[in-house]
Amino acid sequence: MKFLLACVTAFALLSAPAMADGDDDDDDAPAFGAAGIMSRDNREDLAPLTLSAGTPLNESGTLDLKSGTYYEIEIEADGSQELALAGADFFRAIWIDEIVIEGIEIRPLGVDSLEFDEAGTVEISFLAIKPGTYHFGVPGSDLQKLEITIK
Repeated sequence: MKFLLACVTAFALLSAPAMADGDDDDDDAPAFGAAGIMSRDNREDLAPLTLSAGTPLNESGTLDLKSGTYYEIEIEADGSQELALAGADFFRAIWIDEIVIEGIEIRPLGVDSLEFDEAGTVEISFLAIKPGTYHFGVPGSDLQKLEITIK
């Protein structure tokens, strides 16, 4: 019984919000809204990527993300060629909320790659987590890949 009481007390202390230091300024205010890290203030739409035979995914070949930010990105394939996008290390550095294909929402536990057999659009919603530099693109192509940096 004493062990159970100690566990409940420890849980209550660890889960309680931090006490303010007594001043009335906003320095102690949480950085996120009531929804925490998933709040609307923490979301950003990225420019769409275009998947087409022999063309870069975007103009710069890079994508800079911030750890802790929720992103949405669309990948549009024109169907000019059957193409895959691989990036297992990148997919393991993010938490994927959902992948939407033609209105079908998929909530995967993990992804290694996406393959487009024909024209279509996929939207990926994710939270950037692990800082580092990652590669994402068509396997074997230097032109059709991105260097993604999570800071």
